[in-house]
Amino acid sequence: MKISLCTGCAGGAGGEDGLAEPLRAALAQAQIKATITPIDCMSGCARPSTAAFRASGKTAYLFGDLTAADLPTLIAFAQLYAASPDGNFADARPLGALRSKALARIPG
Repeated sequence: MKISLCTGCAGGAGGEDGLAEPLRAALAQAQIKATITPIDCMSGCARPSTAAFRASGKTAYLFGDLTAADLPTLIAFAQLYAASPDGNFADARPLGALRSKALARIPG
Protein backbone atom coordinates (compact mmCIF):
# COMPACT_ATOMS: atom_id res chain seq x y z
CA MET A 1 0.00 0.00 0.00
CA LYS A 2 1.18 3.48 -0.85
CA ILE A 3 0.06 6.53 1.10
CA SER A 4 0.71 10.01 -0.26
CA LEU A 5 0.43 12.96 2.10
CA CYS A 6 0.12 16.58 0.95
CA THR A 7 2.76 18.99 2.23
CA GLY A 8 1.76 22.06 0.19
CA CYS A 9 -0.96 23.66 2.30
CA ALA A 10 -0.36 25.19 5.71
CA GLY A 11 -0.86 22.41 8.23
CA GLY A 12 -0.77 19.81 5.45
CA ALA A 13 -0.92 16.15 6.42
CA GLY A 14 2.61 15.46 5.22
CA GLY A 15 4.15 18.66 6.54
CA GLU A 16 6.61 19.03 9.38
CA ASP A 17 3.87 19.08 12.04
CA GLY A 18 1.51 16.84 10.07
CA LEU A 19 0.51 13.21 10.13
CA ALA A 20 3.51 11.61 8.41
CA GLU A 21 5.51 10.52 11.46
CA PRO A 22 2.54 9.65 13.72
CA LEU A 23 0.96 7.70 10.84
CA ARG A 24 4.21 5.87 10.09
CA ALA A 25 4.56 4.87 13.75
CA ALA A 26 0.92 3.78 14.08
CA LEU A 27 1.12 1.70 10.89
CA ALA A 28 4.25 -0.02 12.16
CA GLN A 29 2.62 -0.72 15.52
CA ALA A 30 -0.42 -2.20 13.74
CA GLN A 31 1.95 -4.22 11.51
CA ILE A 32 0.56 -2.69 8.31
CA LYS A 33 3.04 -2.50 5.45
CA ALA A 34 2.83 0.88 3.74
CA THR A 35 5.10 3.40 2.08
CA ILE A 36 4.40 7.03 3.02
CA THR A 37 5.41 9.65 0.49
CA PRO A 38 5.15 13.42 1.02
CA ILE A 39 3.78 15.20 -2.09
CA ASP A 40 4.13 18.96 -2.58
CA CYS A 41 0.58 19.46 -3.87
CA MET A 42 -2.31 17.07 -4.39
CA SER A 43 -4.79 19.75 -5.59
CA GLY A 44 -7.04 19.29 -2.56
CA CYS A 45 -6.61 22.92 -1.55
CA ALA A 46 -10.33 23.51 -0.94
CA ARG A 47 -10.12 20.79 1.74
CA PRO A 48 -6.44 20.81 2.71
CA SER A 49 -4.42 18.22 4.56
CA THR A 50 -5.04 15.40 2.11
CA ALA A 51 -3.97 11.77 1.99
CA ALA A 52 -4.26 9.24 -0.82
CA PHE A 53 -4.29 5.48 -0.27
CA ARG A 54 -3.58 3.23 -3.23
CA ALA A 55 -2.38 -0.25 -4.09
CA SER A 56 -1.95 -2.12 -7.34
CA GLY A 57 -5.26 -3.37 -8.71
CA LYS A 58 -7.30 -1.68 -5.99
CA THR A 59 -9.61 1.31 -5.84
CA ALA A 60 -7.67 4.37 -4.63
CA TYR A 61 -9.03 6.83 -2.04
CA LEU A 62 -8.32 10.51 -1.47
CA PHE A 63 -9.28 12.07 1.86
CA GLY A 64 -9.13 15.74 2.89
CA ASP A 65 -9.54 17.89 6.01
CA LEU A 66 -7.43 15.42 7.99
CA THR A 67 -6.22 16.17 11.51
CA ALA A 68 -4.38 14.24 14.19
CA ALA A 69 -7.80 13.23 15.56
CA ASP A 70 -8.28 11.14 12.39
CA LEU A 71 -5.22 8.98 13.04
CA PRO A 72 -7.10 6.03 14.65
CA THR A 73 -9.62 6.02 11.82
CA LEU A 74 -6.86 6.20 9.20
CA ILE A 75 -5.27 3.11 10.78
CA ALA A 76 -8.63 1.30 10.80
CA PHE A 77 -9.09 2.26 7.14
CA ALA A 78 -5.58 1.03 6.29
CA GLN A 79 -6.33 -2.34 7.94
CA LEU A 80 -9.59 -2.72 6.00
CA TYR A 81 -7.95 -1.56 2.79
CA ALA A 82 -5.05 -4.00 3.15
CA ALA A 83 -7.49 -6.87 3.75
CA SER A 84 -9.77 -5.98 0.83
CA PRO A 85 -8.94 -7.79 -2.43
CA ASP A 86 -10.06 -4.87 -4.62
CA GLY A 87 -10.14 -1.87 -2.27
CA ASN A 88 -13.94 -1.70 -2.18
CA PHE A 89 -16.11 -1.95 0.92
CA ALA A 90 -19.65 -3.33 1.09
CA ASP A 91 -20.26 -1.34 4.27
CA ALA A 92 -18.59 2.06 4.72
CA ARG A 93 -19.76 2.56 8.31
CA PRO A 94 -16.48 1.26 9.80
CA LEU A 95 -14.77 4.19 8.06
CA GLY A 96 -16.46 6.54 10.53
CA ALA A 97 -15.68 10.22 9.96
CA LEU A 98 -13.52 9.39 6.93
CA ARG A 99 -16.74 8.85 4.94
CA SER A 100 -17.41 12.59 5.09
CA LYS A 101 -13.76 13.41 4.36
CA ALA A 102 -13.56 11.42 1.14
CA LEU A 103 -12.69 13.62 -1.84
CA ALA A 104 -12.40 10.87 -4.44
CA ARG A 105 -12.64 7.14 -4.99
CA ILE A 106 -10.72 6.11 -8.10
CA PRO A 107 -11.31 2.65 -9.61
CA GLY A 108 -8.24 0.41 -9.74
